[in-house]
Amino acid sequence: MRTIKRSAVNNGQALEKAHLREHKKRAPAAGVKTSLLFWTMWLILPGIMILALAAFPSRAGAQDISEGEQLFTSKGCTACHTIGGGDLVGPDLAGVTTRTEKDWLSRWLKEPDKMLAEGDATATELFEKYNKVPMPNLGLTDSEVASLIAYFESLDSGGTTAPTSSAVTLPAGDADRGKAFFMGTTRFSKGGPACMACHSVAGIGALGGGNLGPDLTTSGYIVSETAFATFISAPITQTMSAVWKGTPLTEQEQADLYAFLSKASVAQREPSALTQIAMLSGGTAIVLIAFAQIWWRKRLAGVRRPMVERAHAKRGH
Repeated sequence: MRTIKRSAVNNGQALEKAHLREHKKRAPAAGVKTSLLFWTMWLILPGIMILALAAFPSRAGAQDISEGEQLFTSKGCTACHTIGGGDLVGPDLAGVTTRTEKDWLSRWLKEPDKMLAEGDATATELFEKYNKVPMPNLGLTDSEVASLIAYFESLDSGGTTAPTSSAVTLPAGDADRGKAFFMGTTRFSKGGPACMACHSVAGIGALGGGNLGPDLTTSGYIVSETAFATFISAPITQTMSAVWKGTPLTEQEQADLYAFLSKASVAQREPSALTQIAMLSGGTAIVLIAFAQIWWRKRLAGVRRPMVERAHAKRGH
C-alpha cells in the first residue's frame, strides 16, 4: 500500500512539473500577444479620436448651413431677394460672399438700420440703387447671422444647390377696385386696414395719405408683380407683419392693389390735383396772415389803451 501511495504522489508531482513547464513555454507567447494588442490599441485609438474630431466640425457646419437655409425662408428674405434669379426688391444674393467682406456682411445682416443711419457708403449706395427701400432689421442673433453666412458661402462654393425661384403670377387686377381698397372706400375681405392710413401714393387726391409708411409711388415693392405679391403675402417689416399676419389679402385683392399701384407715378398726377394743392396752400397762408393781423392789432390796442388813459388822467390833474 505504501508503495502504491508513493507512486501516486510521484505521479502527481510529475504532472504538476509538466504543467509548470507547459505554462512557462506558453507565457512568452502570451506576453507577446498582450504587447502587440497594447501597441495596436495605442496607435489606433488616437487615429479614431482624430477622425471623430475632424467629423464633428463637418456636422456642425452642415447644421449651420441647414439653419441658414431655414432662416432665409422663415425670416422672409425671399420677399426681396433671389439667389441666382436676378434682382427683386433688393439685389440678387448669388455670389454675395465673394464680392462682400465677411465682417461688413455680418454687421449688415445684424443691424442694417444703424449702418444706414451712420451713412455707411455701401449701405447708402444700395439704398439709393434699390428705390430707397431700406433693408429691415430682422432681429437676428449672432448665431443666426453666422448660419446665414455659412449658407451663402456654401451656395457660392457650390456645396449647396440654390433654391429655385419662380415668378409669381397674379390674376388680372382692376385698378379702380385697387384704388378703392387703398383709400378704404371698399373694405378688404379679412378686415385689414386701408393702405391710405399709413401710405400715400399718386392718384388719390391733393391731400394724399398717411406718412407712417413710405410713399408707394416709386416704391421698390411694386417694381414687378412677383416682388409685390411675394412681399404683400408675407410682409417682413415689423409693422406690416403685425398688421397683416392675421388679415392676409386674397390673390384677387393683391392683383387689384398691384394694378392700381403699378400705374401710380409722379408723372401721372392730374393737373387738377396740383392746382388743388396750390389753392389749399395759398388759402391756408391767407387765413394765417389774417389771423396774425387781427391778433396783433388786439395786442397793440390792449397796450395803447392803458397808456392813453394814463395820459388823459395826468392832464385832468
